[in-house]
Amino acid sequence: MGERAEASTSPAVVAKVGAALDAVTGALDGLRSATVGAEPVEAVLRRLAETAVFALPDADAVSVTRLDPTAPRTVVSTDDLVMRIDEEQYAADRGPCLEAGRVREPVRAVVGDHAAVWPEFTAAAEQAGIRAYLSVPLIVEDAGPGELVGSFNVYSYQAEAFDPFDEKLMRLLTTAASAAIGNARRWRAAAETVGQLETALVSRSVIDQAKGVLMALYRITSDEAFHRLVERSQRTNTKLSDVADDLMRSVTVDR
Repeated sequence: MGERAEASTSPAVVAKVGAALDAVTGALDGLRSATVGAEPVEAVLRRLAETAVFALPDADAVSVTRLDPTAPRTVVSTDDLVMRIDEEQYAADRGPCLEAGRVREPVRAVVGDHAAVWPEFTAAAEQAGIRAYLSVPLIVEDAGPGELVGSFNVYSYQAEAFDPFDEKLMRLLTTAASAAIGNARRWRAAAETVGQLETALVSRSVIDQAKGVLMALYRITSDEAFHRLVERSQRTNTKLSDVADDLMRSVTVDR
């Protein structure tokens, strides 16, 4: 017992933990300081994947799976040589990558131990020389139990790779990724709302101008001018703003 406690606090272990925490803290600070909403989500995920490779000593590559409505796909990979491992899981609809999503918990796999359950994963991993694999679900906690959007997948050439500490680090990084995705969604929604408001304001301006032209030409009231625009819009099955825009263009041409 004493030897295990001494080993767990050895200078090498302390240095490993310190370096890993520094790397993850730096990545999280970067997310806070960057304009995350405007930054493409895939750029954020790539940065976090590269941080994981640096922070986890046994991590040789990291990929990020996105669970599309049609089919899963890899959106980020720090090494294209290992992408086939995930692709074989998608094609077979089984493997640690998908299992992590289904159980919503990290799944660690030593290659060869689950050959009967995940034969496609096992064959692809062995061919690539991968001995251990850790997959952590990526869940966006916007509402309710959270939306499963994918997973972070870590590959190692060492069978003994990935301990509970590595798992916790990956949970931190996936939490950061979840926040980045949520922020990006909110930023896009806000941008769309602003765009819609701008379009509405422009349309209102054109309609008001068209009303003014009709009032001057026919000496009618504002309500009567608006009624004429609406009547033409309905008769031609054209948006009111387009009717007003056509009228303003015709007036400009006549001049």
